[in-house]
Amino acid sequence: MRITALAGGVGGARFLRGLRAHLDRTADLADSTVTVIGNTGDDITLFGLRVCPDLDTVMYTLGGGINEEQGWGRANETHAVQQELAAYGAVPQWFGLGDRDVGTHVIRSQWLGQGVPLSEVTARLSARWGLPDQGVTLLPMSDTPVETHVVVDEGDGPRAVHFQEWWVRMRAAVPAERFVAVGMDRAAAAPGVLDAIREADVVLLPPSNPVVSIGIILGVPGVRDALRGSPAPVVGVSPLIGGAPVRGHADACLSAIGVESTTSAVAGLYADFLDGWLVDDADKALADEPGRLLVVARPLWMHDVPSTADIAGAALDLALSLRTDAV
Repeated sequence: MRITALAGGVGGARFLRGLRAHLDRTADLADSTVTVIGNTGDDITLFGLRVCPDLDTVMYTLGGGINEEQGWGRANETHAVQQELAAYGAVPQWFGLGDRDVGTHVIRSQWLGQGVPLSEVTARLSARWGLPDQGVTLLPMSDTPVETHVVVDEGDGPRAVHFQEWWVRMRAAVPAERFVAVGMDRAAAAPGVLDAIREADVVLLPPSNPVVSIGIILGVPGVRDALRGSPAPVVGVSPLIGGAPVRGHADACLSAIGVESTTSAVAGLYADFLDGWLVDDADKALADEPGRLLVVARPLWMHDVPSTADIAGAALDLALSLRTDAV
């Protein structure tokens, strides 16, 4: 089976790890391949280095090198480089770069500086973490740099800050007036992205932020059209449980675009291509509502890899039931 997933950072990465675990434990699915289309709107240049937080989180999580406690960054990390930068007065200091993590950013920046496109750079990095051996291909949504900026007003008029500053330094406490995907007007889907959607047997939307993760991927020209035209069922997993995000600030992002923080409202963002929607039991009432969308309720807390594998398996079962219905 060829599975394609659109993913952001921590939630998406953990879901994908669970998906791979489910495939490995299911005999007739063990040889399935997974193509991940990763959000690059979070990308930022820090201290001359190009940092791709969502791509790296997926890569480290699937490769067994993630800091499990925080969900991002490397395990067993040290911060000597960051401390030296602070001693020199280098800014910003609100975005911590671990020493092992810096190695990834140095080699990425070197290759990009040599003219290697981000998609090829990501393939090289993924090989170091063993993703191809797992049948996983990690693709950036675009080789063109795209950065999500946030327009805020702290009392002295509107100004734009990089998404990472709003998310990490401000902790999304300053209301966002709007999001701007800088560079999207010049962007094109990276090689393999549209084909991965068109040729998939199943397309999954993990529980990633619907506005600044999956929403940014959907803004890449051709991606939304490919999803609309895909013969494969498209199944999403709600990032909300009882109207609240499992982690992060998805509710603040939804508020900024005038969308209610409900499972139903999030599904509405994907209404033109979504076929199935997996929701938590806390939102079970949605499953009883009539409509084109097939909704299934079950527990969605990703406590550990086995429980996440069960969630991924339920999403895949929902997709397969839709394929059967279509036939």
